[in-house]
This record gives sequence, C-alpha cells and structure tokens, in this order.
Amino acid sequence: MIPESNSYAGLKTVVLGLGRSGIAAARLLRRCGSGVTALDSDDSTLLQERAAMLRGEGIGVIIGSDAEKDATRYDLAILSPGIEESVPLVTNVTSKGTLLIGEMELAFTLTKVPVVAITGTNGKTTTTELTVRMLCGAGLRAAACGNIGTPMSELLLDNTPWEILVAEVSSFQLETIQKFRPKVALWLNLSPNHLDRYPSMNEYRDAKLRIFENQTAEDWVVIPSTKELPALKAHAITFSTTDSDADLTFANGREIRHGGKLLLDLHTTRLRGPHNAANVMAGFGAGIALGADTTRMAAAVSDYDPPAHRCEFIAEKAGVRWINDSKATNLDAMEQAIRSVDGPLILIAGGKDKGFEFAPIAPLVRKRVSLAVLIGEMRHRIARDWAPVPAIIAESLEEAVAAAAEKAEPRSTVLFSPGTSSFDMFRDYIRRGEAFRSLVHDLSGQPQPAATA
Repeated sequence: MIPESNSYAGLKTVVLGLGRSGIAAARLLRRCGSGVTALDSDDSTLLQERAAMLRGEGIGVIIGSDAEKDATRYDLAILSPGIEESVPLVTNVTSKGTLLIGEMELAFTLTKVPVVAITGTNGKTTTTELTVRMLCGAGLRAAACGNIGTPMSELLLDNTPWEILVAEVSSFQLETIQKFRPKVALWLNLSPNHLDRYPSMNEYRDAKLRIFENQTAEDWVVIPSTKELPALKAHAITFSTTDSDADLTFANGREIRHGGKLLLDLHTTRLRGPHNAANVMAGFGAGIALGADTTRMAAAVSDYDPPAHRCEFIAEKAGVRWINDSKATNLDAMEQAIRSVDGPLILIAGGKDKGFEFAPIAPLVRKRVSLAVLIGEMRHRIARDWAPVPAIIAESLEEAVAAAAEKAEPRSTVLFSPGTSSFDMFRDYIRRGEAFRSLVHDLSGQPQPAATA
C-alpha cells in the first residue's frame, strides 16, 4: 500500500521523468523529508540544466542511458504522466519490487483539499477552465491542475490556502492511482483515442473508469444521462444536450436548465454549440454538488474565451473563414467541429497513426465536406475511408493550407481539424495549431503572432 502522508519522511524515493510534473513531485517529496533521486533517459541541454538545478536543491539526478541502469532499490517510485510503464526507465525500477504511483496520486495523499476530477476523451481542458471560473465566481478559492498544465504537486508547493482543486485527469494518470478519490468526479464522454497505447477500447475505457474506483456514497458524480456507465456508488447529477429527463438540460439551442429552472442563456456568452453546452452543464453539475450559488456561477461564464486551438476563428480572406481546431486529436472532437460549421466546408485532416480508423466518421464527412485536404501518416488511408469525397493529398501543412486556399469559394469555411495527434509532424497540437495560424495569417495579410516559447 501507499505510505500515509506522514510517512514519506525517510523513504528512499525515485521520480521517473523530469518534465514539469516530475520536478514538482521531486520537490514535494524532498519537502516531506524523503531521500529523492530523479531519473530521465534524455540527456539534452535542457535536461542537464534541470539536473543541475535539482542537485542544488539536494535532489539526486541521473540522466541519459545511465538512468535506465540505476541499480538502486527504492521504497517508492513516482511516474510522470505520459511515460509508459513498459519502457526500460520504468521496468528497471519496478523489476526490483518498487511500488509505482503517479504524480497526481502522490499529491492527493498530501492534501486535505476536496478534489473535483474531470475526465473524458474531449472537452476536459475547457470544462476544467470553466469549472474553476464558475466556482471562483461563486466565491470559492478554486485552482486548476493536472493534465491542464499545472501539476497538483506544484500547487501544494506554493502553500496557497485553496478550497477546491479542479483536476483535469487523463487515462494515463488514472492508470497508477491507488487512493485517489475525488469528492466530485466528472465523466464527459468517451470515444476512440490512444489506441496506440491501449490494446482496445475496453482497456482505454477501464482506465478512464478508475476515476470512480474509490468513491463512496458521500461523493458525487456528474455524468451524461446515458446507460453506458456501470453502477456507481456516489450521488449522480446527469446532463444531456438531447435528453429532457436529465438533471441538466439544453433547450432551444441556447438554454441550460436545471430542474426546469433557467441557469444560463448560452447566447449571452462567447460559447456556441452542443459540445460547449455540455461542458458548461458539467461545470454547473460540479457546483451544484458542492452547494455553490448557480446564479453567481452563470455570471462568471459571460466573458470566458474558449482555449486556443479548439474551433478557434483565425481569419477571413475573400469571404472564406479559417478555423483552427488543432486540439481535435480524435474522431469525436472532429465530429463536433464539423457539426459546428454551417455552409460549404473544406476540411484539412490527418496526422499520426494512433491505431484507430477514420471510417466511422465517413458518413458525416460525405454529407458535410466538399473537399478533404489530407496530411500526415494516415493521409492515404483516410482518403480511401472517405471516398468518394474529393481529396487532395498534401505532403506538409503548408502545402495543405495553400491547396485549401486555392480551392475555397466565398462564404465557405476551411476547418483544420486533424482528428488525430501531431507527433508525426509536430511536437504537439499546440505547435501544429500555431503553424496553421501563422500560415493563415500569411494568406490573409495579417501580422503573424509571436511564437510560443
């Protein structure tokens, strides 16, 4: 079992991976009195700088190939998100019988602050941001953490007296929990994703379902009003954009209601579409579970801007709208983006082969898309799956943007919604989206935005 929070002192611990989460976990363990070593297979200049910094704080660091050969037997290992348990860096440690947990699990055992945990294939980041904004609007000191960017361990290090931690939780983080028990667990949706990591949808779903594993009848879940989830121990609040029997409903394409009471007119905000309505309803569900004032929560949504790279309007050139949806890394997100566009549509799609097919979305593409411009590892396979939709095969994003610009007619939309991840061409969806934005600004004659560091 995992040690209690007061018994990390004196343990010999190891942190696997020196990204932001790993650094925060190492520092947190050091503060608890553990003897800490950090291991990372990389030996880049950046990693060398991080290693020097941590060594100056009394934390041992081994990087490069030597990290995979460390002979020490540790009492506890902390795994950074995104590192698979099967890689040599991890198996070298776990083969000695060392207990492995994730950074989020570590932080959870060290805080008494209630946690709202949000998982799902799509909408996690938007819902996390919205939930924090809405809870803060209702007067609660809430902070976002987890997969959204700030590790939970990092929040604990700054000693701010938070009242609620709102965590975006990935399936990868849930793989290594043991005690993690959110006061409120939000399940947004599930669609094919990460099938390059999981053998099937069943394994992916099972990882996600662990968010409910340790909850009791004293806790809450906020879930879609479907029959797809198993029986849960916690109290349930349901939401739906189509089911009028749900606790939270969406009517007339704009009205979010709870028990028949109007909570929010979506048209008074900068959010549009059923997918955003679902995200807002989930946020309301968290607040209702915590007893927050829904009127104050609604007011806090009015000036919220959706995250960049998610159905983000970029520019209009000669009557053609350009939309950046680089954050769409699975078919469900792509489907939502396609359905949000009215009128003639050119779709730029494709990227890394993540182990799933694009055929399931073909009927919608054939109905809504006039031209597909395809990039990445999967470009030829997608063209076959979507036939007879006219398709252009592009060898780069720059070539794809140029082809779309040449073919687009006035009053049409060019939507960049890849439907898969970017790692075959870009470091992440953010860099991919920034590249698209820059290319479109070049086309429209607008100034280029500064690149993200």
